[in-house]
Parts: sequence; C-alpha cells; structure tokens
Amino acid sequence: MTPFSDWSARLPPTSPLLAECITVSGSLTNYLMASGHDFAVSVLQQGSDAIHADETALFELTPDSQLHARHVCLTLAGKPVVVARSVCLPECPVWRPILERGSRSLGLTLFGDLPQLRRGELSFAELHAGHPLFALAQAHDPHGSSRYLARRCRFELDGQRLLVCEIFLPELEQLL
Repeated sequence: MTPFSDWSARLPPTSPLLAECITVSGSLTNYLMASGHDFAVSVLQQGSDAIHADETALFELTPDSQLHARHVCLTLAGKPVVVARSVCLPECPVWRPILERGSRSLGLTLFGDLPQLRRGELSFAELHAGHPLFALAQAHDPHGSSRYLARRCRFELDGQRLLVCEIFLPELEQLL
C-alpha cells in the first residue's frame, strides 16, 4: 500500500462503534457533540499550503500547485479525537470567507446554513506513514498509531469546490 492510499466507498475494517461515527451521513460535529463531552475546535494552521498528491485530480491541478487550507483539531473532553483538512482554490470567493471562521466548526455551516450546497459521496482510506495527513494526525496522537482511518467529502457551492478530509484518532473510540 502506498502512503497515498486509494480512497474508496468502502470503509476499511474497524470496530462497529467507530464505523458508526466515521460513516455518519450528517454532521460529524453534531455527532460528536451528542456524545455529551465538551466539544471544541482548535485551528492548527490556515493559509496557503501545498496540494497533496491525492487532491490534484479533484481540483484538476498539477502537483506543484497551492491550495488554501484550514487544518483543525476537534476535541472531546479536552482530548484530540479528529484532525481535519479543508481545502479550496487559493482565491476562491465562495469558500475562503467560510473557512476563515476561527474556532467555529465548519460542520455547523455545511449542515445548516447553506441549503443550496451540494455534497458528494463520502470516501474512506487507511492512511500510513508518508502521507501528509498521517503526519498531521500523528502530531496530535499520544499513542503514535501506525495507521489512521480517514474520510473525505467534496462539497460544491456556486460552482466552487471544497474538499474536507477528517482523520480519526484512537482516543475517539474511548469517548463515544
């Protein structure tokens, strides 16, 4: 398996509890908030970032391109449970203002404030060392896992694309 895992409509093997969370069709934010634990979002990075190899086709860009990226860490009870990367074209007039939201969860807008939003299908992957999202996850995982389950989804608003990828940390299962 390459570090740039193939994204698929099939979820890699995992526990039923974690599978339910990862495959939730609605807002992950709402799902996590329903756990009863304090929920918070911390912005890790926002601004220009290199496109990942497995993002080039989705944006029809070359491997040397840049995207506007927002990296966040979602916590429950103060513990990191999900890290996420949301990306759009650098000068996108639709998504840039939506992504520049500080610690307010993107899910609150994607699943509430934009009735004209089109959401693509979820796709899943198992990420390993060498993938840039693996490094993002490992930086917030005290367990130092050797793999992470991830999901991603493409959104479209006014003809503009947004890609949201969420990487699930091991602590999540303990807090569900």
